[in-house]
Amino acid sequence: MTQWYLSLEFISQIYWLVAVVGSLIFIVVMILTFVGGDGEDFGDIDTEIDGDAGFQFISFKNLVAFFTIFGWSGIACIDAGLSKPSTIIISIISGLLMMVIMASLFYFISKLSDSGTLKYKNALDAVGEVYLTIGADRSSMGKVTVNVQGSMRELDALTDSLTALKSGTIIKVVEVTSNGILIVDRTRKPIEPSQIQSSQDALPGQSQKKLL
Repeated sequence: MTQWYLSLEFISQIYWLVAVVGSLIFIVVMILTFVGGDGEDFGDIDTEIDGDAGFQFISFKNLVAFFTIFGWSGIACIDAGLSKPSTIIISIISGLLMMVIMASLFYFISKLSDSGTLKYKNALDAVGEVYLTIGADRSSMGKVTVNVQGSMRELDALTDSLTALKSGTIIKVVEVTSNGILIVDRTRKPIEPSQIQSSQDALPGQSQKKLL
């Protein structure tokens, strides 16, 4: 193996070294990223390289992908008999394209992750029900169940009401604190459409009795 490597041209040695080392690191990074291991450490490195938490073109993962594709595309060009300048140009372009693909992939993955993250501000004006009694005038914290982002959530809550809000009380979220605690107030249960309709249907009958 050593003799084979030493028998190669200098440019071929560089491409093989970059391809093999880059591939090994790339496999480790991908495994850690998708199984949720120490991939967060690589995420910290990415943030340091590029402070923007959105679309990151220059990041540790993308650089690893660049050198991996750079190496293998260079080897393919050499095997195809292309000249050194053509090999270098093609390998660089291939690496940059891989960086764009990787940056786009992780950007959309991060967007999907963000869409499932609870944003407490979305609970503002939501109507729900007290789950655990809330003390009057913010004396003790309770819990409420409210529909936020399409699903029922059980969240911590306080109230400015002078009376405690007991379990089962219908409430409305009037404020959300910076640390994610809901400020709620008592509200009335919404009138069911069926009740409105039945009362409207009863009016003609009552008027007919009065006419009779």
